[in-house]
Amino acid sequence: MKKTLHSFILYTGFLAFFDSAVAVKLSVQKSPMSTQGNTVLITGGSSGIGLALARKFLQARNTVIITGRNAQKLSDVKQIFPDIITEVADLRDFHDLQRLVNSYPNVNILVNNAGIQYNYEFTNPEITPELIEAELRTNLIAPLQLIKLMLPHLLNKPEAAIINVSSGLGLVPKESAPVYCGSKAGIHIATKALRWQLEATSIKVFEIIAPLVDTPMTEGRGKGKISPDALVNEFWHDFARDRYEMRIGKTKLLFFLQRWFPQVAEKILRPGI
Repeated sequence: MKKTLHSFILYTGFLAFFDSAVAVKLSVQKSPMSTQGNTVLITGGSSGIGLALARKFLQARNTVIITGRNAQKLSDVKQIFPDIITEVADLRDFHDLQRLVNSYPNVNILVNNAGIQYNYEFTNPEITPELIEAELRTNLIAPLQLIKLMLPHLLNKPEAAIINVSSGLGLVPKESAPVYCGSKAGIHIATKALRWQLEATSIKVFEIIAPLVDTPMTEGRGKGKISPDALVNEFWHDFARDRYEMRIGKTKLLFFLQRWFPQVAEKILRPGI
């Protein structure tokens, strides 16, 4: 029994190493992305992952613009980081997207981070179709529309990047959040396809596949969360090395399980973590 278990561990370890090696090989296609001197637009930048990303880019001497729907939260961030540029914007409003693009043509790094998650049963009569639309529009439609609107500016830059924040729940869903999981699966697949479309251009397309992170969105839910700063530190290491698909924290294990032992992954994720 011990010999069999030992062999299994060696086998799974080899598969994980092979999978990681392939991912690294596929990611090294262009010269490394510059981490300073950029103009960065981060959606949902007033808290959580977005704020941690903004702080990191500011520390690396970049111009940073953050968006949010809450003017007071943006004002609070501005008090802490006077150099940051804030914009009140509702990403579900196409006119706000267009205004952002027109106002900041110098942006060469677009970070689609804003997101919402609702947990509910479809059989609940109090849940309206409008709630479904709001979640899809925030998590999937708005980021893709913003990319489309921003592309003419990005294509004119000698170095540019699109960074989409997805989730491990886009790989393996949890039962209570079908729309959120579906939207993150959508952004995951769309990001990969966009990377292929833009691989001959100056635009690099990155994806942060986030684990459960301690943010206002996850308050009161889950366990084993990582901090936004821990996520960003891992992101920064990969970003500077042009690792386009960034599996952060426990999503490395999740990706491995989903590929080789999908039933195990589903058993773990279905009830939520």
